[in-house]
Amino acid sequence: MLIADLVRMVAALAVTLGLIGLCVVVLRRFGPDTLRRLQGAARDRRLAVVETLVLDPTRRLVLVRIDQEERLILLGEGRMLSAAPAPPQPTPSEPTPSNPPGNSPS
Repeated sequence: MLIADLVRMVAALAVTLGLIGLCVVVLRRFGPDTLRRLQGAARDRRLAVVETLVLDPTRRLVLVRIDQEERLILLGEGRMLSAAPAPPQPTPSEPTPSNPPGNSPS
């Protein structure tokens, strides 16, 4: 009986580990898409965290978009240390050619 109990325990362990592995594979394969579909109203949200930057173990910068305005928030020690409007993003302009047409070096 000792051998039969040991075989049954090993088989139960193998089935349990197999089910856990199957769940991991399914979540990796379908998880991100499923979460996006479940959050269908995410496009209509007015508040979004654009980016975070860890300065040190106690302080962090968070760039938050509220409607169409961005705010830069300094968080630290479990409280908000300061909040300011974010500086405007540089708009990518068309590159100016170093040699304009008609002025080619000869």
